[in-house]
Amino acid sequence: MNLVVSDIVKLDKKRSKVYIDGEFAFVLYDSELRKFGIEIEHEIGNVSYQEIVGTLLVKRVRLRAMNLLQKKDYTEKQLRDKLSEGLYPPELVDDAIDYVKSYRYLDDERFARDYITYHISSRSKNRIIQDLSAKGIDKSLCLDILDEVSGEEDEDIEIAQIQKLLIKKHYDPNEIDIKAQQKIIAFLLRRGYKLSDIKRAMRTS
Repeated sequence: MNLVVSDIVKLDKKRSKVYIDGEFAFVLYDSELRKFGIEIEHEIGNVSYQEIVGTLLVKRVRLRAMNLLQKKDYTEKQLRDKLSEGLYPPELVDDAIDYVKSYRYLDDERFARDYITYHISSRSKNRIIQDLSAKGIDKSLCLDILDEVSGEEDEDIEIAQIQKLLIKKHYDPNEIDIKAQQKIIAFLLRRGYKLSDIKRAMRTS
């Protein structure tokens, strides 16, 4: 297998993008380019190529994943997107994801449960589902955990949340005009609350 370096493009002061046979292959530090003798229009030996993609970059992307997870929790989608920003080959990103999942450092169910438990008292169920969906969490998983965490009182919880927001908005049913009321309703709808719950909370405020 003849692998010919077709281009080397500087990425920053220390790293360069390597192109093989006209296609982007990987990013290496300049010291690594020298170590492996990588130059434009020169071939990369099979042994060197396997050492780069099968050992060097595997370790690097796994370490990057571990370091990211030490700083904060990520969903699988978030971590995958973050690693992809580093221009690692897709197959190495997959390997790193599998690696951290095998140690349970990455767990979407745990992430969703922690997020829901923290926000259930201050956000609507719809808003929570929207937030988690944007982070790549499956909607059915969100609903299962929400049902488990909120129980039968979830509607009353959301009514109470709406009433707190109405207080912050200085809502007074005896003085507010229709235009101002519609503005508050639109605000609450954007927060994921149901119109029926909003009207109920307004009646009882």
